[in-house]
Amino acid sequence: MNQISPLKRSTSEDPDFQRLVNFLDIYLRIKDGDEHSFYAQYNKIDAIKNVVVYFENAQAVGCGAFKAFDNDTVEIKRMFVDLNSRGKGIGAIILKELEVWASELNYKSSILETGKKQFEAIRLYRRSGYSIIPNYGQYENVENSVCMRKSISDII
Repeated sequence: MNQISPLKRSTSEDPDFQRLVNFLDIYLRIKDGDEHSFYAQYNKIDAIKNVVVYFENAQAVGCGAFKAFDNDTVEIKRMFVDLNSRGKGIGAIILKELEVWASELNYKSSILETGKKQFEAIRLYRRSGYSIIPNYGQYENVENSVCMRKSISDII
């Protein structure tokens, strides 16, 4: 029997991705409070070429994306799993698919930023092999940011 994959590779033009990102922004606005507006300026989704959407019972319930950071590194962006679908490993599946896709495109490592209040995200990234690094780029002097890195050169 042919089983349909719950994962779809797409772009930021995908309506399911856009809908999930709207939920993500609402969630982050509540979780981050006053700090949300600072982060929002770095979370634009226009022109992202590498998006993964996860489906459960034909419903889009999770997403993530990456964009090139430099010639060897991608930055993971816009990771989200609907609150009703959490605790099932969906975030780890999405993250792994993003890493595999980036590796297929010959990227060697993956970086990301999350907030110190995003306990679930930090736990997911640590379990997935990410290590905390000094804050990079626009997050360099942001006390609430946690930046992480993982080598993905041997994934595929």
